Amino acid sequence: MIFLRSLLFWLLVGLMTIPVGTLLVLFVLLPIAARFFTVRLWWTAFMWLARHVVGVEMRVEGRERIPKKPVLVLSKHESAWETVGLQSIFVPTVFVLKKELLKVPFFGWGLAALRMIAIDRDAGRKALQQMLEQGKNRLDSGIWVIVFPEGTRVPLGERVRYKSGAAYLALKTGSPVLPVAHNAGDIWRKKAFQIHPGVITVSIGPLIETQGLKDTQLNAAVENWIEAEMRRIAPHRYPGVATQENGDAP
Repeated sequence: MIFLRSLLFWLLVGLMTIPVGTLLVLFVLLPIAARFFTVRLWWTAFMWLARHVVGVEMRVEGRERIPKKPVLVLSKHESAWETVGLQSIFVPTVFVLKKELLKVPFFGWGLAALRMIAIDRDAGRKALQQMLEQGKNRLDSGIWVIVFPEGTRVPLGERVRYKSGAAYLALKTGSPVLPVAHNAGDIWRKKAFQIHPGVITVSIGPLIETQGLKDTQLNAAVENWIEAEMRRIAPHRYPGVATQENGDAP
Protein backbone atom coordinates (compact mmCIF):
# COMPACT_ATOMS: atom_id res chain seq x y z
CA MET A 1 0.00 0.00 0.00
CA ILE A 2 2.84 2.41 0.80
CA PHE A 3 4.36 1.72 -2.61
CA LEU A 4 1.09 2.38 -4.45
CA ARG A 5 0.40 5.55 -2.49
CA SER A 6 3.94 6.78 -3.17
CA LEU A 7 3.59 5.96 -6.87
CA LEU A 8 0.34 7.90 -7.11
CA PHE A 9 1.83 10.84 -5.23
CA TRP A 10 4.89 11.14 -7.48
CA LEU A 11 2.77 10.78 -10.61
CA LEU A 12 0.48 13.61 -9.50
CA VAL A 13 3.41 15.81 -8.50
CA GLY A 14 5.02 15.24 -11.88
CA LEU A 15 1.82 16.02 -13.74
CA MET A 16 1.31 19.32 -11.95
CA THR A 17 4.99 20.34 -12.15
CA ILE A 18 5.01 20.41 -15.96
CA PRO A 19 2.31 23.10 -16.42
CA VAL A 20 3.48 25.13 -13.40
CA GLY A 21 7.08 25.11 -14.60
CA THR A 22 5.91 26.22 -18.04
CA LEU A 23 3.79 29.02 -16.58
CA LEU A 24 6.69 30.29 -14.49
CA VAL A 25 8.83 30.58 -17.60
CA LEU A 26 6.04 32.37 -19.47
CA PHE A 27 5.59 34.72 -16.49
CA VAL A 28 9.26 35.69 -16.44
CA LEU A 29 8.42 39.17 -17.76
CA LEU A 30 5.79 39.69 -15.07
CA PRO A 31 6.58 41.00 -11.57
CA ILE A 32 8.26 38.44 -9.31
CA ALA A 33 5.15 38.50 -7.09
CA ALA A 34 3.15 36.85 -9.88
CA ARG A 35 5.69 34.03 -10.10
CA PHE A 36 5.71 33.51 -6.34
CA PHE A 37 1.89 33.37 -6.36
CA THR A 38 2.04 30.68 -9.05
CA VAL A 39 4.56 28.57 -7.14
CA ARG A 40 2.49 29.04 -4.00
CA LEU A 41 -0.36 27.21 -5.74
CA TRP A 42 2.12 24.43 -6.57
CA TRP A 43 3.50 23.92 -3.06
CA THR A 44 0.02 24.19 -1.56
CA ALA A 45 -1.08 21.34 -3.83
CA PHE A 46 2.11 19.42 -3.01
CA MET A 47 1.48 19.66 0.74
CA TRP A 48 -2.18 18.67 0.24
CA LEU A 49 -1.17 15.60 -1.74
CA ALA A 50 1.47 14.72 0.86
CA ARG A 51 -1.17 14.78 3.57
CA HIS A 52 -4.03 13.06 1.78
CA VAL A 53 -2.20 10.61 -0.50
CA VAL A 54 0.84 9.47 1.48
CA GLY A 55 -0.28 10.59 4.96
CA VAL A 56 2.51 13.09 5.72
CA GLU A 57 1.59 15.98 8.00
CA MET A 58 3.65 18.86 9.39
CA ARG A 59 3.83 20.25 12.92
CA VAL A 60 5.66 23.53 13.50
CA GLU A 61 7.18 24.42 16.86
CA GLY A 62 8.49 27.90 17.62
CA ARG A 63 6.44 29.70 14.98
CA GLU A 64 6.25 32.69 17.34
CA ARG A 65 10.02 33.10 16.90
CA ILE A 66 9.68 34.00 13.23
CA PRO A 67 10.51 37.71 12.77
CA LYS A 68 8.27 39.91 10.68
CA LYS A 69 11.13 40.89 8.38
CA PRO A 70 12.69 38.16 6.20
CA VAL A 71 16.10 36.96 7.37
CA LEU A 72 18.55 34.19 6.56
CA VAL A 73 17.25 30.73 7.51
CA LEU A 74 19.73 27.93 8.13
CA SER A 75 18.06 24.54 8.04
CA LYS A 76 18.85 20.88 8.52
CA HIS A 77 18.84 19.02 5.19
CA GLU A 78 17.69 15.38 5.14
CA SER A 79 15.32 14.91 2.23
CA ALA A 80 13.49 16.56 -0.64
CA TRP A 81 10.54 17.41 1.62
CA GLU A 82 12.04 20.51 3.25
CA THR A 83 12.64 22.15 -0.13
CA VAL A 84 8.86 22.38 -0.34
CA GLY A 85 7.68 22.28 3.25
CA LEU A 86 9.76 25.26 4.35
CA GLN A 87 8.22 27.34 1.58
CA SER A 88 4.87 27.03 3.35
CA ILE A 89 6.39 28.53 6.53
CA PHE A 90 8.59 31.28 5.09
CA VAL A 91 6.72 33.13 2.34
CA PRO A 92 8.13 34.07 -0.14
CA THR A 93 11.41 32.24 -0.11
CA VAL A 94 14.39 31.30 -2.25
CA PHE A 95 17.03 28.64 -1.67
CA VAL A 96 20.75 28.55 -2.24
CA LEU A 97 21.21 25.59 -4.58
CA LYS A 98 23.65 24.08 -7.04
CA LYS A 99 23.58 25.56 -10.52
CA GLU A 100 23.02 22.17 -12.17
CA LEU A 101 19.45 22.01 -10.88
CA LEU A 102 18.42 24.81 -13.22
CA LYS A 103 18.94 22.46 -16.17
CA VAL A 104 16.22 20.01 -15.06
CA PRO A 105 13.26 20.36 -17.49
CA PHE A 106 10.23 22.20 -16.08
CA PHE A 107 11.37 21.91 -12.45
CA GLY A 108 14.69 23.66 -13.04
CA TRP A 109 13.13 26.18 -15.38
CA GLY A 110 10.71 27.11 -12.61
CA LEU A 111 13.60 27.52 -10.14
CA ALA A 112 15.33 29.89 -12.54
CA ALA A 113 12.17 31.96 -13.01
CA LEU A 114 11.87 32.30 -9.22
CA ARG A 115 15.39 33.75 -9.03
CA MET A 116 16.76 31.03 -6.77
CA ILE A 117 20.36 31.61 -5.71
CA ALA A 118 22.21 29.21 -8.00
CA ILE A 119 25.95 28.84 -7.48
CA ASP A 120 28.78 26.90 -9.05
CA ARG A 121 30.17 24.83 -6.20
CA ASP A 122 33.49 24.37 -7.98
CA ALA A 123 34.06 28.10 -8.37
CA GLY A 124 35.59 28.65 -4.91
CA ARG A 125 35.66 32.31 -3.85
CA LYS A 126 33.67 33.24 -6.93
CA ALA A 127 30.80 31.05 -5.68
CA LEU A 128 30.81 32.89 -2.35
CA GLN A 129 30.65 36.20 -4.18
CA GLN A 130 27.74 34.96 -6.29
CA MET A 131 25.89 33.88 -3.16
CA LEU A 132 26.59 37.20 -1.42
CA GLU A 133 25.42 39.38 -4.29
CA GLN A 134 22.26 37.39 -4.95
CA GLY A 135 21.51 36.78 -1.28
CA LYS A 136 21.72 40.45 -0.39
CA ASN A 137 19.48 41.31 -3.34
CA ARG A 138 16.79 38.82 -2.26
CA LEU A 139 16.84 39.89 1.39
CA ASP A 140 16.67 43.57 0.42
CA SER A 141 13.66 42.66 -1.77
CA GLY A 142 11.79 41.18 1.21
CA ILE A 143 12.41 37.53 0.33
CA TRP A 144 13.48 34.85 2.81
CA VAL A 145 16.75 33.10 1.96
CA ILE A 146 17.15 29.48 3.04
CA VAL A 147 20.55 27.79 3.15
CA PHE A 148 21.38 24.19 4.01
CA PRO A 149 24.74 24.60 5.78
CA GLU A 150 25.52 20.87 5.58
CA GLY A 151 25.75 21.34 1.82
CA THR A 152 23.98 18.08 1.00
CA ARG A 153 21.23 15.81 2.30
CA VAL A 154 22.38 13.98 5.41
CA PRO A 155 20.41 10.95 6.69
CA LEU A 156 18.68 11.50 10.02
CA GLY A 157 20.96 10.43 12.85
CA GLU A 158 24.19 11.26 11.02
CA ARG A 159 26.24 14.41 11.31
CA VAL A 160 28.63 16.28 9.02
CA ARG A 161 30.60 19.47 9.42
CA TYR A 162 28.59 22.61 8.65
CA LYS A 163 30.09 24.65 5.84
CA SER A 164 31.00 28.29 6.47
CA GLY A 165 29.31 29.80 3.38
CA ALA A 166 26.03 30.49 5.17
CA ALA A 167 27.82 32.25 8.05
CA TYR A 168 29.78 34.29 5.50
CA LEU A 169 26.53 35.37 3.84
CA ALA A 170 24.97 36.34 7.17
CA LEU A 171 27.93 38.39 8.34
CA LYS A 172 28.42 40.17 5.03
CA THR A 173 24.73 41.10 4.70
CA GLY A 174 24.25 41.81 8.41
CA SER A 175 21.19 39.55 8.45
CA PRO A 176 20.22 37.76 11.67
CA VAL A 177 20.04 33.98 11.39
CA LEU A 178 17.10 31.72 12.17
CA PRO A 179 18.13 28.07 12.75
CA VAL A 180 15.67 25.30 11.84
CA ALA A 181 15.69 21.63 12.79
CA HIS A 182 13.30 18.96 11.51
CA ASN A 183 12.93 15.19 11.30
CA ALA A 184 11.70 14.84 7.71
CA GLY A 185 14.34 12.18 7.05
CA ASP A 186 12.52 9.83 9.41
CA ILE A 187 9.67 9.22 6.96
CA TRP A 188 10.81 10.95 3.76
CA ARG A 189 14.24 9.44 3.34
CA LYS A 190 17.09 10.56 1.12
CA LYS A 191 16.61 9.39 -2.49
CA ALA A 192 13.89 6.96 -1.41
CA PHE A 193 10.87 6.41 -3.67
CA GLN A 194 8.55 5.19 -0.92
CA ILE A 195 7.21 7.76 1.53
CA HIS A 196 6.00 6.54 4.90
CA PRO A 197 3.05 8.21 6.65
CA GLY A 198 3.74 10.26 9.75
CA VAL A 199 4.18 13.71 11.24
CA ILE A 200 7.19 15.85 10.40
CA THR A 201 8.18 18.16 13.24
CA VAL A 202 9.78 21.45 12.23
CA SER A 203 11.41 23.29 15.13
CA ILE A 204 12.27 26.96 14.67
CA GLY A 205 15.04 28.21 16.89
CA PRO A 206 15.78 31.56 18.50
CA LEU A 207 16.94 34.39 16.26
CA ILE A 208 20.72 34.73 16.35
CA GLU A 209 22.01 38.28 15.94
CA THR A 210 25.25 38.30 13.96
CA GLN A 211 26.74 41.64 14.97
CA GLY A 212 30.11 41.20 16.66
CA LEU A 213 30.41 37.49 15.83
CA LYS A 214 33.09 35.81 13.76
CA ASP A 215 32.07 33.31 11.10
CA THR A 216 33.37 30.41 13.20
CA GLN A 217 31.36 31.58 16.21
CA LEU A 218 28.17 31.96 14.19
CA ASN A 219 28.64 28.62 12.48
CA ALA A 220 29.18 26.91 15.84
CA ALA A 221 26.11 28.57 17.39
CA VAL A 222 23.89 27.41 14.51
CA GLU A 223 25.32 23.90 14.41
CA ASN A 224 25.14 23.42 18.18
CA TRP A 225 21.50 24.52 18.37
CA ILE A 226 20.33 22.48 15.39
CA GLU A 227 22.17 19.30 16.36
CA ALA A 228 21.02 19.51 20.00
CA GLU A 229 17.45 20.10 18.85
CA MET A 230 17.65 17.10 16.51
CA ARG A 231 18.34 14.89 19.50
CA ARG A 232 15.25 16.26 21.20
CA ILE A 233 12.78 15.83 18.32
CA ALA A 234 14.23 12.53 17.03
CA PRO A 235 15.91 10.82 20.02
CA HIS A 236 15.39 7.34 18.56
CA ARG A 237 17.82 8.23 15.77
CA TYR A 238 20.56 9.12 18.25
CA PRO A 239 20.94 6.04 20.49
CA GLY A 240 23.01 6.43 23.60
CA VAL A 241 22.78 10.22 23.57
CA ALA A 242 21.07 11.84 26.54
CA THR A 243 18.44 14.38 25.50
CA GLN A 244 17.47 17.60 27.23
CA GLU A 245 15.30 20.61 26.58
CA ASN A 246 17.16 22.82 24.14
CA GLY A 247 17.84 26.36 25.35
CA ASP A 248 18.34 29.57 23.44
CA ALA A 249 21.43 29.94 21.34
CA PRO A 250 23.79 32.79 22.16
